[in-house]
Amino acid sequence: QAQLVESEGGLVQPGGSLRLTCAASGFDFANYPMSWYRQSPGKERELVAGISKTGDYTTYADAVKGRFTISRDNAERSVYLQMTDLKREDTAVYYCNAGAKITVSIGDFQFTQSHESEYWGQGTQDTVSS
Repeated sequence: QAQLVESEGGLVQPGGSLRLTCAASGFDFANYPMSWYRQSPGKERELVAGISKTGDYTTYADAVKGRFTISRDNAERSVYLQMTDLKREDTAVYYCNAGAKITVSIGDFQFTQSHESEYWGQGTQDTVSS
């Protein structure tokens, strides 16, 4: 019954912006760290961004730091990915994940969070092209 549904993917020009939404249902959303992954043809699936259960901590792939922002609203049971200054290499299918391990580094401090259960959304296509 657990379900994650991504939306708002689409076509955008280089340098443009796009916000992805993941709506969760069927599980205790607030007890799960959330993540966005992406995968392009011929490439391995990669972690794009992660956020802690409370939303107080985030982590990003080097390729998107400074351009993407992950956030969540536990009352709305939703997680978002705000993407700006999009590049052609950002073209991929983006997947919402609940429960996968996230690791946040703050100086010499490392924070990890995960859940025994893990759920995936169906994915949404983001195409960056002129």
